[in-house]
Amino acid sequence: MNIDFLSFTILALASFRLTRLIVFDKITEFLRDPFFDEIEEENEVGTIEVYYLPKATPIKKFIGELLSCYWCTGVWVSTALVVGYLLIPVVFVPIILIFAVAGLAAILESIVQLWI
Repeated sequence: MNIDFLSFTILALASFRLTRLIVFDKITEFLRDPFFDEIEEENEVGTIEVYYLPKATPIKKFIGELLSCYWCTGVWVSTALVVGYLLIPVVFVPIILIFAVAGLAAILESIVQLWI
């Protein structure tokens, strides 16, 4: 297995973006909903805060724990992307490239927002 620095960087950016998409983004909330119970609490200021707790059943709890940890999800996302890149590059390279560009754009947007 030989992955050059450019491929490594592209895989890292794609992994970053896909992990954030799965764990945090609103658009994939429907994937997370079956594995979490939503609990609302009012804080001392009177603002409602929402907490997500993994469901109690063993499989849903396991997946809920996985989805609530971006470090954990990142390992599995990275594994899937690297295996796909190595075994089925004709399918995975375009997908990886799209997520890498989106990941770099997200990082650049965050930097720009710090300056504004």
